[in-house]
Amino acid sequence: MTDAEPPQGGPAGFEAGPLRLATRGSALALAQSRLVVEGLQAAWPGLWVELVTVVTEGDRRRDVPAASLGGKGIFTAAVQQAVLDGRADLAVHSAKDLPAAQVPGLVLAAVPRRADPRDVLVGRSRPTGLDDLGPGARVGTGSPRRVALLHWLRPDLELVPIRGNVDSRFRRVHGGELDAVVLAAAGLRRLGLAGEAAVPLDPEVFIPAPGQGTLAVEAREDDTRALGLLSALTHRPSRVALRAERSFLRRLGGSCTLPAGALARPTDAGPLEIQGFLSSLDGKGLVRERLRGPADDPEGLGRALADRLLDACGPEVRALVEDSRR
Repeated sequence: MTDAEPPQGGPAGFEAGPLRLATRGSALALAQSRLVVEGLQAAWPGLWVELVTVVTEGDRRRDVPAASLGGKGIFTAAVQQAVLDGRADLAVHSAKDLPAAQVPGLVLAAVPRRADPRDVLVGRSRPTGLDDLGPGARVGTGSPRRVALLHWLRPDLELVPIRGNVDSRFRRVHGGELDAVVLAAAGLRRLGLAGEAAVPLDPEVFIPAPGQGTLAVEAREDDTRALGLLSALTHRPSRVALRAERSFLRRLGGSCTLPAGALARPTDAGPLEIQGFLSSLDGKGLVRERLRGPADDPEGLGRALADRLLDACGPEVRALVEDSRR
């Protein structure tokens, strides 16, 4: 891969210049974008791709909890705008950061094969799971979903709000400020840190965020050049699962500040299975459900799961959903 020199020759139709890929400038975002570039260049040998680095609202205001910034699009809106403005041809996101409502003028052009969707626990004392943490252990997380699940599973833990890159979170653990942090398995693997004493948390219990482990590639809906190339990257089962999970989130208001999670997976028998939860932030009102449905209607299955959970939850959780929908 090269970001500087155009190739000699290349796929037909690319004489006009490079394909420009918009990305955040964090180490993880750049690693994810390079995975997309590698996939494109494997499918189209000689393709010239440039990375266009964009600073998002979430990047500028690292001292403010993400939930306080509104949650919707704080890590994606500026990257999407670069594509809409013509400064870039495509944008790469962590799908879990992507608001459920599609931005007018853009389409979800490619969904590569999903990586590990699980959360992992990284602890100073190398725990084998949440049960190994002592009473009152200090656990860092900035995610309302993880906060609710941790309160539900271990109400005795002290939860510490954190933001920042993976290295800074590790430093707070290894320096003794925190006993453990909860992170995404896929992010650690993409950064080459999968061996960092990370213990996977059972996704049947610790249900991931919608889209966790999945990359989402957007392009302008009228850009036939980019759309034609990106079609080679899509892994159909991963795209179907993402459609179900995003439909679930959209039904609940589309905000990543809501304590909710969903994970969809194809089954050996053919149908699509999706499990999810919805909760108050303290975990006391948590409800869970699992559904199966036809893989040719993933959006319908996601909506059905959200409706089932809304029917089962209490007034406090419904109030959170109404806030998310505003």
